Amino acid sequence: MIRIGGWNPTLVLGQFAGIVLIYFLFLSCGVPETLFSIDNTKLVLVQTVIVGVGALGMTLVIISGGIDLSVGSVIALASVTTALVYKGSASISLSVLAGIATGALVGFLNGIMVVGLRIVPFIATLGTLGIARGVAKIVAGEQTVNPPLSRLADLMSIQWRTPLWVLPSGVWVMLALALLVGFLLRFTVFGRYVYAIGSNEPTARLCGVPVDLCKVGIYSICGALTGVSGVLIFGQLTIGDPTVAVGKELDIIAATVIGGGSLSGGEGSVLGSLIGAFIMTLLRSGCQKMGWPNPVQEIAIGAIIILAVTIDQVRHRRSSR
Repeated sequence: MIRIGGWNPTLVLGQFAGIVLIYFLFLSCGVPETLFSIDNTKLVLVQTVIVGVGALGMTLVIISGGIDLSVGSVIALASVTTALVYKGSASISLSVLAGIATGALVGFLNGIMVVGLRIVPFIATLGTLGIARGVAKIVAGEQTVNPPLSRLADLMSIQWRTPLWVLPSGVWVMLALALLVGFLLRFTVFGRYVYAIGSNEPTARLCGVPVDLCKVGIYSICGALTGVSGVLIFGQLTIGDPTVAVGKELDIIAATVIGGGSLSGGEGSVLGSLIGAFIMTLLRSGCQKMGWPNPVQEIAIGAIIILAVTIDQVRHRRSSR
């Protein structure tokens, strides 16, 4: 049976309840009141952008039953490409297009390997993870690329002591892309195909779904969105760094799964992935406010991720009965 995903109010309420629970847990632990301030909320939102945009692409991949481990390295490669093109051309539009195109190209190659060579997505993208990182270091000369300061730096710049809705452009870019991907999943034939492939690929083929073409498209879109993350991280750091975003793929995958995405395929939502990304960033912010050492932070965040996914799996098993 092919399941077509839709908006689930109960699931959405549960995800927002997770945010409230995390705030409550930190409050009960005696976290400083600055965690709840408007300025800190803005900071958390800005820190969510890189993972959030990456999670939008990962949502498509996970719903289709695949996975992409290369996104962290692609973010680094896209940031280096953006920096190099801007350094050579001084054109913001050209450098942004170059960063996004770099991500889309890697995503396209991932799709070709998965479809054409029949390589398991985990292995194909694990290989690309190393290749993209290596290429980033080579083209950057194994050092950071330092172009002149550009207006891209304003994308992630926070205006302090202003109302909550006065957010950096990068946050609005993330939200606009979320609306676009949400529309793609919910109101287009392609979106229905994505859910159909993840729910039951053999049945989808029998129903006439162009599975191979869709998979290439899914990985290409994921790569393009990862490229956007690379452009945004370049704007945030103002340099192209081939060593940036190490391990970021784990945060992106965790955000998607916490947001309701199933690693078995067929389930996931844009809003859920954004909430998952916010939860990941909020956890790190709360741990830092508590003054916990970094190893303790990692243990706490890992435990909460396992707990969140366990609760989600139990809920899914109950709802499927």
